[in-house]
Amino acid sequence: MAEIKIKLVRGRAGKNKRQLATLDALGLTKKDREVVKPDNPQIRGMINKVQHLVVTEEIA
Repeated sequence: MAEIKIKLVRGRAGKNKRQLATLDALGLTKKDREVVKPDNPQIRGMINKVQHLVVTEEIA
């Protein structure tokens, strides 16, 4: 199964509660942190909600 690397490139300060909860669920607690998650529709939906804060890269 494919995986996706997610990196938080913008800070969490001043974001609304729903965006912070999504970042927490992804495991992104600080700027420049990276996590690797399975590439599935649930993770893609979470990334879509905070797409202005993160950068993604597909891992084969």
